Amino acid sequence: MIEVSFGLAISAFIAGFLMFVAPCTLPLVPAYLAFIAGVNRDDVTYPHRQRQVRRQLMINGSAFVLGFSLVFVLFGVAAGALGSSIGQFRELLSQIGGALIIFFGLFMLGVFNISPLQREHKLTIPSTLKPGHPVSALMIGSIFALGWTPCVGPVLATVILLATDSATAVSGGVLLSIFSLGLAVPFLLTAFAYGRAEQVIARYGSLSKFVNIIGGVFLILIGVLLLTSNFEMLLVYGYKVFQFMNWEGFYDYL
Repeated sequence: MIEVSFGLAISAFIAGFLMFVAPCTLPLVPAYLAFIAGVNRDDVTYPHRQRQVRRQLMINGSAFVLGFSLVFVLFGVAAGALGSSIGQFRELLSQIGGALIIFFGLFMLGVFNISPLQREHKLTIPSTLKPGHPVSALMIGSIFALGWTPCVGPVLATVILLATDSATAVSGGVLLSIFSLGLAVPFLLTAFAYGRAEQVIARYGSLSKFVNIIGGVFLILIGVLLLTSNFEMLLVYGYKVFQFMNWEGFYDYL
């Protein structure tokens, strides 16, 4: 049986969504989509091109999502395997992880700056990868997952730390799959409504700067619950809030 608690699952999904709306991700989404699909902004305005453009966006956008999801899941499997191999120290590791997550939260809130974490680390896209091809989009998605930016790195690091608290390598992989889903759903919705979504992002994209505040508070909350061994509180309240979804039945099915 896959042991991924409701609290971990919801936290991972929210973290994935926060990664999408982060100020160093959201404004670049239209450019990412245009590049991986091999289209330009004018293409989407031509009625006779809209169907083809949308098809390209969805196919290549899905390949991009698959690329970063595979990398994130591998991270989760590795973290889950590490956690299961040192299970006897899990409580201590959870508290250490909680302290690190609080640290990441304070960092996102700008309480302090650490030069190495302030730098962006991104892999260069090889010139052999051409826009408009699903294989290239898949590879670019993988490269995207391997980068580090100050506003999304702490979020990803937090989910990986949570994966080490899972029971097995499979549970770690499932947790990072849920994280990937939280990032993938809004990304694919943006691809589907590319023209309109681009306008919305251009108009309201500046609001994404507040995501650092929301994300920082979210990480601190997760960290405090782990540090005080009260993470199950998310499970208790989560069941009450999402009872209509019959989560327990879905969990039993897994």
